[in-house]
Amino acid sequence: MKAAIVNGKGETPIYGDFRDPLADEQHLVVKVKAAAISQLAKARAAGTHYSSDIQYPFIPGIDGAGYLGNGDPVFFFAFGSPFGSMAQMTLVTAKSIVPLPETLDLSMAAAIGNPGMSSWTGLTRRAQLRKGETVLINGATGTSGSLAVRIARHLGAGKIIATGRNKEVLEKLRTQGADITLALDELSAQLPALMEAGIDVVLDYLWGQSALDIMMSAVAGGDKVVRFVQIGSLSGQEISLHSKLLRSSGLTLMGSGLGSVSNAELVASVGELLRAAAQSDFSIPFRLRPLSEVENAWNEDDSRCRTVFTL
Repeated sequence: MKAAIVNGKGETPIYGDFRDPLADEQHLVVKVKAAAISQLAKARAAGTHYSSDIQYPFIPGIDGAGYLGNGDPVFFFAFGSPFGSMAQMTLVTAKSIVPLPETLDLSMAAAIGNPGMSSWTGLTRRAQLRKGETVLINGATGTSGSLAVRIARHLGAGKIIATGRNKEVLEKLRTQGADITLALDELSAQLPALMEAGIDVVLDYLWGQSALDIMMSAVAGGDKVVRFVQIGSLSGQEISLHSKLLRSSGLTLMGSGLGSVSNAELVASVGELLRAAAQSDFSIPFRLRPLSEVENAWNEDDSRCRTVFTL
């Protein structure tokens, strides 16, 4: 079969021939229709993601949309190397697929599955958001963060605060559910009043200084519990975190990603997300490209507009 193939750590995928997957008692073959580039897929392909445990060569991509042998449309996770999602066929377990609503386009499902899962899982499984609570989304101007605004509103958030660098996108988020928007250079000055008014949950896509500012403000805000969910690290992998931040406050720090919840919960979470997407507008900008262009598309990918490979 034709597939994107990564031959070595840090190498760009190339388009070529790879052995066909074979079904067995534990695995099903899915005919892939669409698979998107994500930061997770790139990091795992490069061997830099904490979940990477890969033997080369392998097919990149951890999720996608396609058809079972009986023609049923499904979203799937391809957890097992070497068969990732960026190929004509892949190998999955029955527990790693969810049926797709008939009204949901497979390419759109592939586009929103990974970024939407980050906030859906973070809010429902990790923070356990309650209706009416206030959510701060740190780094809301990227694809995942902006989708998180609509998902938080769908899940019943009472107030949504969105931060980011792109002021034009921040203004647009006001029409998509954000009640308050703040550029990152305004954040530290505004945080004391925001914490005083009450922030229950933080979804953090940035880490770095802005995350530290939010946690410091949560500590200064008294004994109120703030559930801080760390999802992405676009502003850096490390910060200097003093132990007193956790000992002297109600700050609860947790992560959301591969390993923080079980694979079964990830599958259940994305199933809920995609069923909701058939009812609500969770659409995001994406660009369709044939898988044969993977070598160029891999390096041209823009996080503001997802690249979805079609097969």
